Amino acid sequence: MGTVRGARVVVTGAGGGIGAALARRFAAEGARVVVNDLDAAKAASVAAEIGAVAVPGDASAVVPGAREALGGAIDVFCANAGVAHGGGPEADELVWERSWDVNVMSHVRAARALLPEWLERGSGRFVATVSAAGLLTMVGSAPYSVTKHAALSFAEWLSATYRHRGIAVHAVCPQGVRTDMLDATGAAGDLVLVPTAIEPEQVAEAVLKGIEDERFLVLPHPEVARYYAARATETDKWLDGMNRVQRTLEEQRASGQAAD
Repeated sequence: MGTVRGARVVVTGAGGGIGAALARRFAAEGARVVVNDLDAAKAASVAAEIGAVAVPGDASAVVPGAREALGGAIDVFCANAGVAHGGGPEADELVWERSWDVNVMSHVRAARALLPEWLERGSGRFVATVSAAGLLTMVGSAPYSVTKHAALSFAEWLSATYRHRGIAVHAVCPQGVRTDMLDATGAAGDLVLVPTAIEPEQVAEAVLKGIEDERFLVLPHPEVARYYAARATETDKWLDGMNRVQRTLEEQRASGQAAD
């Protein structure tokens, strides 16, 4: 059974939202926590609240500083930092590049830095905040959907490759969560995510339960499992349903413009 008491834990993107909830919950369970965020003031605030250490900066480069803060080793790494940009193929190249860099490559870079130590000692835990968009998709946001699929794929690869060598991997795939990121999703988020949105603390609870059960896929919204199965077994029917959501979104936008 997975346990976090006494574990040395790093949480990226922990200045607010899911990351802050994870940091608080790990600390409450007796873990030693590093709070990472690009916003140094937010990282310091959360760290001071829970008796943790703040190591602000880019999530891609946090491992050396976090190791030093934790006395030389990391047991659990929560790759939680993420960005959500809207648009499709027309989105600016910089939007696509930032989405890949934060949502995918920060996971790759962290794993690159962590794996030698973890494989040598035969233990380590990688927790990737992926989103249900990585299992399904998200209308209105190709960069987010595509990169979250890639984040899930990387987490699957890590688990398939290293689980026999003591590396545990978890992919956390919530739908809507009441955070600043949800507020920024606009009409698409209001239509698809807001009606069933949960609190960040509920995601943190699901993560701790997933660790306890040693489960790869962590679904704070259990219904996502049913949607994921439908996507795999009735793909065209599922795509028809997603397209209906897209058409509803377009109709709402057109109606709003007409009202203006």
